[in-house]
Amino acid sequence: MDHEKVNILLVDDQPAKLLAYEVILKELGENLVIASSGREALELLLKTDIAVILVDVCMPELDGFELAAMIREHPRFQKTAMIFISAIQVSDIDRLRGYEMGAVDYVPVPVVPEVLRAKIKVFAELYRKTRELERLNQELEDRVRARTAELENSTARLRESEQRRSMAIAAGKMGSWDWDWISGDWMWDEGQYRIFGVGPESFEVNPANVQALLHPDDVDQLRKAIAEFNKGARAYETEFRIIRPDGEVRWCVGTAAATVDDSSRVVRVSGVTVDITERKRAEERQNLLAREVDHRAKNALALAQSIVRLTRADEVKAYVNAVEGRINALARVHTILSLSSWQGAELSRLIDEELAPYSLGGQIILAGPEVQLLPATAQTLALALHELFTNSAKYGALSTRSGRLTIGWQVEDQVLTLSWEESGGPLVMPPKSRGFGTRSLLASVESQLGGQARFDWRAEGLLCRLEVPLTRKMAATTTSGKFDDASSAELQRASG
Repeated sequence: MDHEKVNILLVDDQPAKLLAYEVILKELGENLVIASSGREALELLLKTDIAVILVDVCMPELDGFELAAMIREHPRFQKTAMIFISAIQVSDIDRLRGYEMGAVDYVPVPVVPEVLRAKIKVFAELYRKTRELERLNQELEDRVRARTAELENSTARLRESEQRRSMAIAAGKMGSWDWDWISGDWMWDEGQYRIFGVGPESFEVNPANVQALLHPDDVDQLRKAIAEFNKGARAYETEFRIIRPDGEVRWCVGTAAATVDDSSRVVRVSGVTVDITERKRAEERQNLLAREVDHRAKNALALAQSIVRLTRADEVKAYVNAVEGRINALARVHTILSLSSWQGAELSRLIDEELAPYSLGGQIILAGPEVQLLPATAQTLALALHELFTNSAKYGALSTRSGRLTIGWQVEDQVLTLSWEESGGPLVMPPKSRGFGTRSLLASVESQLGGQARFDWRAEGLLCRLEVPLTRKMAATTTSGKFDDASSAELQRASG
């Protein structure tokens, strides 16, 4: 029978003896490993798995006893079989010492080949059987671990599946129910109770109690479903509302399926209820948003139309530039409002957007607190600031390097006061008549926002003061983005 070869280490300082041992043990068919010194034997042991060590007792530098002691000190070789060979008469004390060092047997010289082979064969087989048992034991442990892990994984998967099912029902806000059509008995699961806002300990499931939780306008849905099943329907689906005991109204969608007997008579109806309240609310918000977007789009178009219609200029190029500037100002404030979901805009942000093209070398100084503007107020002020910046860049402080502009603002009693003060620019002469920019600014601030705009054309530079109400009540004459016909008419009058 074929078997796995094992390694037998032969240790002797005399080559002739090593050769003799090889000849004697060759018949065993094992791997013979040769070492001519104790140190070489130690090196081989560290590199190779050895079944049996045959070692000469008398060797220079490191004798057999010392070698055995060093081998036994290593945890890996504490059970390795060692057989001593001695060419001298060995006393009982020497034998005892050898056994203490870990020897399993002594072989005297001259060596009897049959005896040596028999001893080596016994320990080689023992080593082989031990290794085989270790392998079998390891395989058994591996199988046990694998089986245990498989069972644990299976249990974990079942547990996770149940958790996912429970989480899906809870997250999906679902409930299931069963109605015995013959006896009238109902069965609700936990999700069904949760949707209706009741508990099994205090709520008896029966047609009367269930109907009492339905919205009065949707009670007919239950009657219709019963009628459909009595007519032979096998499935029914509908949306309905419930009123929980705490007064909260919830939207649900119910799906039911009938079980029939051999005579096609309904004997049981089972179904699933899904709470769709959040979906309904989202649909309402979406519809509201669509209407709001439509409203804002119409207002923005109306405002743009008014800008195009009311802008005046002597040349086409000047007209185009004026219209583009005002529409761009409107687009910038729309971007700011969009980022806030049309909740409002910071005044400082509006000013930063408008002054960006003119902020040269510290010519402009800003001072004021953070002020949140309503959408309508932000749009109107953005256009007003655009007119002021455009006028200053053409004729005022921002038209020269030496010019300076200071913009300051404060809020008192929900009224924003903004001051615009120019200096260091060209000599200012009071205008003989107001241009469209000034007239439209006055009209928008006063008509649109119910505020006031004052101009002081000082020789050293324009001083403008705007007073604008901030509350919704005070600004109720306009809505988000609105530029109504009355305002258009006011601007028309302002434009002459």
